[in-house]
Amino acid sequence: MTNRVFLIVLDSFGIGEMPDAYKWHDEGSNTLGAVRNHPAFACPTMEKLGLFHIDGVTDPADLVGKPAPMGTYARMTESSGGKDTTIGHWEISGIISPDPLPTYPEGFPPEVLAEFTRRTGYGVLCNKPYSGTDVIRDFGEEHLATGKLIIYTSADSVFQIAAHEDKVPVSELYRVCEIARDMLTNEWNGKHAVGRVIARPFEGTAPFKRTSRRHDYSILPPAPTMLDAIKNAGLDSIAVGKITDIFVGQGITETIRTASNAEGMAATAKVAQRDFHGICFTNLVDFDMVYGHRNNIEGYAAALTEFDRWLTDFLPTLRENDLLIITADHGCDPATPSTDHSREYTPMLMYRKGMAGKDLGTRDTFADISATVLDYLGVPAEGLAGKSFRMD
Repeated sequence: MTNRVFLIVLDSFGIGEMPDAYKWHDEGSNTLGAVRNHPAFACPTMEKLGLFHIDGVTDPADLVGKPAPMGTYARMTESSGGKDTTIGHWEISGIISPDPLPTYPEGFPPEVLAEFTRRTGYGVLCNKPYSGTDVIRDFGEEHLATGKLIIYTSADSVFQIAAHEDKVPVSELYRVCEIARDMLTNEWNGKHAVGRVIARPFEGTAPFKRTSRRHDYSILPPAPTMLDAIKNAGLDSIAVGKITDIFVGQGITETIRTASNAEGMAATAKVAQRDFHGICFTNLVDFDMVYGHRNNIEGYAAALTEFDRWLTDFLPTLRENDLLIITADHGCDPATPSTDHSREYTPMLMYRKGMAGKDLGTRDTFADISATVLDYLGVPAEGLAGKSFRMD
């Protein structure tokens, strides 16, 4: 029987500030802590897998008398210098990035905007760090009146372009984003090579609403990742959600695009019904995009509950040689004044039928996940960081 891995990233599901959170002004951030006591939160299946037994999540005194988890669990430390989607996923896939990607707390410099206008023909509005919903509220009408594009960033390494679908068709917005991606990567000796250029289409009349036709244009990973190793070994590397965008298609054998958590969960369950040998790598983005960045505690709690209900039904469908790993790429505490990502530890829950649960403590790097996946699939992890959980 062939081994299969299901790696699911709950995008932004952090479990508490890391020791260096102060460098990002993220002291006190705790995404799980912000939602766990909300009436909409109920995650009994993740609890059974060990979520509340992870280091630092629960006071040990409160665990006395609780049943032992049926899963293996750990607190994951980000070794890379960042707290964004790109670097988080790279590290999960075996690449540690000591230097953070460039960020622009004061907006992009004049030479970047001038070159953008020269290449695309569009003027620019905003050019500040901004909430995605607030920026279309504040600049949407001016965009419609002038045709200028709304360019904004955040605490993360992103160059975001918002445009109304009636003013700038989505295909045109995508074309402009491709130009911006090439410009930022290849001009100025890569000085402004942000992690992602993001198309942010919106629609309607004020108050405007962002649509599901967002598209990310990521920078290529700096080296081959776990996905390249799997693909090069002749195995399946199936990407669900925005995984293909994050890795720019590198190391992917099949792409299944989704527009919501519900679609991502349904697609993952459908893949589980198929015969394949390799990995199904899923990103569920709503936690971050719809709830974390919008400081929606109730929505975040309800989304975790929805995932847990799905997980309850998903676990019995796993085959004897299937390995499930649930983790996250960073935090996004919806209870803090900030709407940006937060520098947090992330959870790791691992399950396989017949495998005894185990506490793996606090790990030094997300890359231990990559090492474990490759170890389980029998693929050499040459040049990649991390230590397999199966070595403990």
